[in-house]
Amino acid sequence: MGVRTMGFFLVAVALAGCAPTDSGTEDQTFGGDVAFLQKHTEVVVLKDSSGNGQVAVLPAMQGRVMTSTTGGPGGSSFGWINRELIASGETLAHMNPFGGEDRFWIGPEGGQFSIFFEKGVPFDLDHWQTPAPIDTEPFELVSKSQDTAVLRRAMKLSNYSGTAFDVQVDRHVLVLDREQALARLGAPVGPSVKMVAFESENRMTNVGAEPWNKQTGLLSIWILGMFNPSPQTTLVIPFQAGAENELGPVVNDAYFGKVPAARLVIRDGVLFFSGDGQYRSKIGLSPQRATDVAGSYDAAGKVLTIVQYNKPEGASDYVNSMWELQDAPYSGDVINAYNDGPPEPGAKPMGPFYELETSSPAAALAPGQSIVHTHRTFHLVGDEAELDPIAQALLGASIAEIVSALP
Repeated sequence: MGVRTMGFFLVAVALAGCAPTDSGTEDQTFGGDVAFLQKHTEVVVLKDSSGNGQVAVLPAMQGRVMTSTTGGPGGSSFGWINRELIASGETLAHMNPFGGEDRFWIGPEGGQFSIFFEKGVPFDLDHWQTPAPIDTEPFELVSKSQDTAVLRRAMKLSNYSGTAFDVQVDRHVLVLDREQALARLGAPVGPSVKMVAFESENRMTNVGAEPWNKQTGLLSIWILGMFNPSPQTTLVIPFQAGAENELGPVVNDAYFGKVPAARLVIRDGVLFFSGDGQYRSKIGLSPQRATDVAGSYDAAGKVLTIVQYNKPEGASDYVNSMWELQDAPYSGDVINAYNDGPPEPGAKPMGPFYELETSSPAAALAPGQSIVHTHRTFHLVGDEAELDPIAQALLGASIAEIVSALP
C-alpha cells in the first residue's frame, strides 16, 4: 500500500527547523490578528450588516479567509494563523501552510493524475510540490464591497500523466447577514446566540481547447478550513448509516496510522473525532457515507462550528489522493477531518490546529464548462442550552453527547 496522505503535514519537520522570528504580539482577538496580517500583506475585512460578524480575506494568499469573529475587532478569532511562517517572510519547499479557515486547493494530490508530482518521479516527499498558483501566487481582487470579495486566478497545471490543464478560478467570498445565515442553516437559533457566517463560491472553468476526461485525468475543487484547537474540542460528522457490504466502510481512519479508539468514536449515524491538536490523525468519508454537513464543538469556548457544502446528488467520482499508481483513481473522499500533533515523538507540530475539508466531484469539463463548489462556515457562540437544539438538528447529537463522546 502506498502512503495516502495530505502531504503538506510532513513539512512540520521543515517548520521545526526555521529560525526564530518575531511573529508579533500574540493578541488572539480578531483585531489583533488583522493588525498582524496587515504588517505583511493586504487584508480585506468583510462585515455583516451588524458589524459584529467579520472575516479577513487575503488576496495574495489565494484569496483565503484567514479568520473570522462574532464580536468585531475585540472578538475571539477562530482561524488558525501560522504567525511564525508569515512573519519570517520565507518560502518553504513543498508547501507553505499559512493557515486560514477557508482556503482554495485543487486535487488530486497523489496518483497517476496528481498535480503535485511531475511525470515519472517517485511518490515521496522529496518530489512532492504544491502547485504555485494554489500555494504562493496571488489571486486578483476583482471587486469588493462591505460583505463580498470577488477574486480570480488563471492557472496552467499539468498532472503526473502529462495532461495539461488551462484553468480559470473565480472565487466569491460572502459574509451572510443573520437572516441569510438562518435561512441557509436550517436550524433554530435563539436571538442571544452570537454568530458569524460566511461562504466561498468556487468556480473552476476549463478555458483550454481540449475536454477533461477520466482517461487522462480530472481535477476537483478542494476547500480546507484550519481552526484553533482546544483540549475540549470534538469534531462531529454525521454519516449515512447502512451495511458495509452496501455502502463501504463508515470512515477511512488510516491516513497516518489507525486512529486510537479514544480519539474516534462511531455511533449510529454520527462519528466523533478529537480536535485537541495533540495527536496527528486524519479521517475521510466516501460519497456513499458523507452527508452535506460536518461540525465541531469547543466546550471551553462554547463555540459550535458548522460546515456545509454542496454535494451533488448521485455524484460518485471523487479524486483519489493516495501516493501511488492507483487502481481506482476516482474513489476518493468527500469530507476529511484532521487533528494536528507532533509528526513523531519529540517533534514540533505544524500548528497545532484542527481541520474540516470538503471536495467537489471530479470535474469532467468540456471547453468553456465549469464546476462550482460552495463551502459555508458558521461559528455560533452561546450557552450550551442555546446551542443544543442547533447541534441536534444539524449534527444529530446533543451538546451533552458531544462533550461526553470521547473517553
